[in-house]
Amino acid sequence: MHRIIYDCDNTMGLKDKDVDDGLTLMYLIGNENIELIGLTSTHGNGTVEEVHENNLRIMNLLDKEYKPIFKGGDLNTGRISEAAKFLAISVSRYKGEITILATGSMSNLYGAYLYDENFYKNVKNIILMGGITKPLIVSGVEVKELNLSCDYEASYSVLTSGADITILDGHVTFQALFREKELNVLKNSSNEILRYVYREIEPWFNSMEKTFNMKAFCNWDAAAAMYITNKEIFNENFVYINPHIEELKSGIITLSEEHKGFKVNMPNKIIDLDKFNSILIEKWGKL
Repeated sequence: MHRIIYDCDNTMGLKDKDVDDGLTLMYLIGNENIELIGLTSTHGNGTVEEVHENNLRIMNLLDKEYKPIFKGGDLNTGRISEAAKFLAISVSRYKGEITILATGSMSNLYGAYLYDENFYKNVKNIILMGGITKPLIVSGVEVKELNLSCDYEASYSVLTSGADITILDGHVTFQALFREKELNVLKNSSNEILRYVYREIEPWFNSMEKTFNMKAFCNWDAAAAMYITNKEIFNENFVYINPHIEELKSGIITLSEEHKGFKVNMPNKIIDLDKFNSILIEKWGKL
């Protein structure tokens, strides 16, 4: 059983906003091997206010309002928020037992450290989605990094914390394509939840086809969640990083020579995309 706190910038269902955080949340709730301790709202795809209201909406829609949901901070309101305190207190209470899945800005994690300097020592591990090691080009269009760059000081704190960190960067998560054949499975399903998922993601799917000329969208954040439960789908890749504030302003993670810097796991390949998507759909259907 994986005990997880999910720190996300969920904008699924909001006009012209990404859907991957919401799909990831649904995967976590539907997976019987996961105990979702709580949900914390951060900025990235939207403002903290937008994300928090959306998290409340979706959890209520799924009849999961009993899960603790805490609003995070940002550079304007301050990083030590209710979300940051929840993160810090939870991992202090259950030392070495809780995985933090972070798929938005790192503000709440840094805030948890500012609130309790033992935060990074108390977590079991941190699985994060974000960062690039070189420009990410999709169909000739450069895709800007939108997680680590949102609060680069917080990202620097997390990446240099010495915690057990796995990074699902933009290059590997771009491989997490949700294609037309998967979309049709949802469309033609008799399962009410799967049809709901179809309605939520179809506009985004169509938008990505117009932007990148491909009949698919990248399920970026779901890759980070899937890594927690199904490592066998990924090719693990242990590297050393030497983060720099200036580079992190663009979301760039600087790699370093072996045994220099901070050792992290940065998986570089999704081995079986069909299995990846099949598991996602199966767990959504159990909600």
